[in-house]
Amino acid sequence: MAARAAGNIGDVAQITFMADSLVGRWFSLAEVAERLGIPLSRIKQLLHDHKLLAVRRPDGTMGVPAAFLDGQQIVKGLHGTLTLLFDCGFDDQDAVRWLFTADDTLPGTPIQAMVEHRGTEVNRRAQALAF
Repeated sequence: MAARAAGNIGDVAQITFMADSLVGRWFSLAEVAERLGIPLSRIKQLLHDHKLLAVRRPDGTMGVPAAFLDGQQIVKGLHGTLTLLFDCGFDDQDAVRWLFTADDTLPGTPIQAMVEHRGTEVNRRAQALAF
């Protein structure tokens, strides 16, 4: 797993077509700002602080998985889960892939479980990755 770029969205590695297809729906940074009702500069700060994750898609655009938003807010617990994944050595692409890959023990994907307020289960699995 590659080292994560330290908050500089200009240096984000491009994700693969496979990882892109796992996500499904994506939002641009401007769409995220509009949905959250905050300026684009604040979105960039959220990315820098690792409270939100954006990746460069195969078409070259920056995107945020739509599943990371729950109405007009970021999914509860996303920041903590991202922190755990990055502490385990994941980069942005690895984190996206892991969050959107089905896990029969949850069931569903980790991001689905988080949306369903089962973040504790997701974080247990993320912590186990470190061992």
